Amino acid sequence: MEDNHIRHDLTRQFVAALRKSEQENDVGDLAALFTDDAELFRLDGEGTRRGGAREFWEQYRAQFDEVRTQFTNVVESDDEAALEWQSTGTRPNGHDFRYEGSTFVTFGDGKITSLRTYYDTAAFVDLPAGTR
Repeated sequence: MEDNHIRHDLTRQFVAALRKSEQENDVGDLAALFTDDAELFRLDGEGTRRGGAREFWEQYRAQFDEVRTQFTNVVESDDEAALEWQSTGTRPNGHDFRYEGSTFVTFGDGKITSLRTYYDTAAFVDLPAGTR
């Protein structure tokens, strides 16, 4: 999916900042899109947190050596967006990965106030040698 199918400015900025963080390993632009007390959730055992967008994205990015996300579908309203995606790349241990998921963002006052992301966590489990 090309970014020109995304109509909401904040959704487009989110996608661009995520791609920049993947390419340059710098989450500054991505974290700046969130309110200071944004509700953040991803399937990593930590559950929901309030605030700390920079740390949230630094922890996410640290899981990968290289990562590239392709957005396959986006559904938007004036104050929310649902994005389906597929990510591929290499983990720090050199293992290739591919996983799919969905991310839901809520907007308010020109910032992202909430992000919930759901994905198959099996992509982050290393199998012992010879089990693939």
